[in-house]
Amino acid sequence: MSDVEDTTEELGPIDYLVVEFPRNKLDGTAFPLLVDLVDRGIIRVLDLVFVEKDEDGEVHALELHEAASGEVDLSFFEGAASGLIGDDDVAEAAQALQNGSAAGILVFENRWAAPFAAALRRGGGQLVASGRIPVQAILAALDDLDAA
Repeated sequence: MSDVEDTTEELGPIDYLVVEFPRNKLDGTAFPLLVDLVDRGIIRVLDLVFVEKDEDGEVHALELHEAASGEVDLSFFEGAASGLIGDDDVAEAAQALQNGSAAGILVFENRWAAPFAAALRRGGGQLVASGRIPVQAILAALDDLDAA
């Protein structure tokens, strides 16, 4: 039984991100911020996978040490593999990538919301819809309002 299954009753919402980078731009500057979120108990990293899509469209998995350039230490993320990300998920994520890019695929629990989510479930509530609004869409909408 995985760590995720052990805590189902108190599990917070689970999200995923696929973040694309031109291959030479994956510099690791965001990793310390991700570690900080984990250290503060805001999120729990369940899976972290890196892939690259070469110029011919072929997708290859990257090892952690291959994922970032420079002196970035990614050892904190060793073992971040709950099994939630499967080969089909990687293939689907790769379809969204441009040739010649790399991506990080992150599955994480929103631990900050776990008590609230657990209370809703205990009260018989169930999530029936969820979504995110990209920051770029918010900025464009605000620009449109300012122009009007």
